[in-house]
Amino acid sequence: MNPDNRNLWLAIVLSVAILIGWQVVFPDQALFSPPDEAAQQAQTEQQVSQQGAQGGGGASGQSDVPTAGSAPSAPGSAPTAAQGDAGLTRAEALAQAPRVTIETPSLSGSINLEGARFDDLTLKDYHVTVEEESPLIDLLQPAAGAAPYYAQFGWAQIGDVATPDRQTRWQASSDHLSVGEPVTLSWSNGQGQTFEQEIAIDANYMITVTQRVVNESDAAVSAAPYGLVSRTGTPAVSQLYILHEGLIGVLDGGLEEIDYDDLRDAEGARRSFKTTGGWMGITDKYWLVSLIPDQGQPVDARYTATKAGVQDRYQVDFLSPTQAIQPGESVERTSRLFAGAKRTLLLDEYEAELGIPNFDLAVDFGWFYFLTKPIFFAIHWLNGILGNFGLAILALTLVIKLAFFPLANKSYRSMSKMKLLQPKMQELKEKYGDDRQKMNQELMGLYKKEQVNPMSGCLPILVQIPVFFSLYKVLYVTIEMRHAPFFGWIEDLSAPDPLGLLTAFGLFDYAVPEFLQVVNIGVWPVIMGLSMFLQQKLNPTPSDPIQQKVFTFMPLIFTFLLAHFPAGLVIYWAWNNTLSIAQQYVIMRRMGVAVGGGKSKSS
Repeated sequence: MNPDNRNLWLAIVLSVAILIGWQVVFPDQALFSPPDEAAQQAQTEQQVSQQGAQGGGGASGQSDVPTAGSAPSAPGSAPTAAQGDAGLTRAEALAQAPRVTIETPSLSGSINLEGARFDDLTLKDYHVTVEEESPLIDLLQPAAGAAPYYAQFGWAQIGDVATPDRQTRWQASSDHLSVGEPVTLSWSNGQGQTFEQEIAIDANYMITVTQRVVNESDAAVSAAPYGLVSRTGTPAVSQLYILHEGLIGVLDGGLEEIDYDDLRDAEGARRSFKTTGGWMGITDKYWLVSLIPDQGQPVDARYTATKAGVQDRYQVDFLSPTQAIQPGESVERTSRLFAGAKRTLLLDEYEAELGIPNFDLAVDFGWFYFLTKPIFFAIHWLNGILGNFGLAILALTLVIKLAFFPLANKSYRSMSKMKLLQPKMQELKEKYGDDRQKMNQELMGLYKKEQVNPMSGCLPILVQIPVFFSLYKVLYVTIEMRHAPFFGWIEDLSAPDPLGLLTAFGLFDYAVPEFLQVVNIGVWPVIMGLSMFLQQKLNPTPSDPIQQKVFTFMPLIFTFLLAHFPAGLVIYWAWNNTLSIAQQYVIMRRMGVAVGGGKSKSS
């Protein structure tokens, strides 16, 4: 490295020190560790308990059911909702009203016939923690409980026509909804109009709702279908800039994302959009609840934040244009509800089959989408062959190494030449030590004469940076990596190495305090640090003493820094270092460069 890079490396070390210091000073706002889902579940339960004690809650707030008045095509104001009992447990809330059970290979739950709300869905394939005995993920929550999270379809009230509301008791054609067994909900308003919702569900997470109005009166009426997703309470989020959690959608061809706090701070605490087709919903790290209106019809969509008692409530909804229904006729609109895990291949399948634009953007692949998603596909494909995501990461690393072999080979050859030149460089340093400008001129002349590029050693690192970041995104945001085991003690590649230094790497059952987690490094970070140290020994020694000290401590610094990254990323880095060491070692031996600090053949 050029000696003039001293300030750069000092800045890097200072930045790393700040990152580590952040972990100590602000342990609850970790920069890299994924949030503990079990802790999030406990936090939610605590919020529920507090809401019950305060007498507030989600169901006691207002329900922003879109209305159509003087501007039929725009969502309007919200009527006051019925009071809910925030002290109810989930089971008690579910028992309050008649329900249609939902049972599919992927989901279990029920539809509340009071209001025709989807407010009870459990994901059969996903647990809160890596332990199989841990509870399943409850995605949607009953509207009568303390923290409602539900979806609802209906018709905005227009004129004097009575439309179903949240208290409406629907009649169901069956008490069971499953794959291939749809259910029709119906309600008559006594004015000659019958409202129907024909509900079908597939084997995964897509629910199809066909809304229909039959006009048996002797006068024309109008109707405007809507759909909404409502969530009470602000969930615990990761606070990482690389992950969006909150309100999301592809509206009028563009991705629209807004965080919970940003929506609360927005003008009027709402964002409005006009779109033809698209989708809109609320996303967590791994789960999505999304409305998918008729892709051929224009709709008005909006994100809103309101208060429900002492809690914040967030809603995504759409309102379709008003339609006139002549006597003896009927109209219908088909919309969909996705409620489940953000499995990338499944989202791609829905996008292709149902024409949902950019549905895969529900997974936050980020700015490096063009690189991150192909890396995901490669890992997923290799996992299908090898049967283990950890092995798939190792195999992909090898493939990447082979792809960049010519570049790395050239770089390592140049570095080996640099190592051969170190005696001459030391002579120049001793000769012109007091004249830095002259010494640099002589060094540049030596590099030119020997055809050596002093910056070539940076090329392998520069190549790795986008791959490293993209792999980090894949491990962090894709549900396929969640709870994916490797071997031994690594049961979740998306979480940090669970064995820590302060527990003697698992020998002692000791609850390490949060402020000490920064030094509680695991086994794989230690392996990674050792590999980085060994690789450093093969590189030319910097001529500048300060740079030498910086490089000496870099493996130790990165060991502590990467200890809080997903284990899969640390395993990748250690394996990548190992392959680099092997490649560099062979090149150095062929060029007669000493390995391990000895003298070269040319010395």
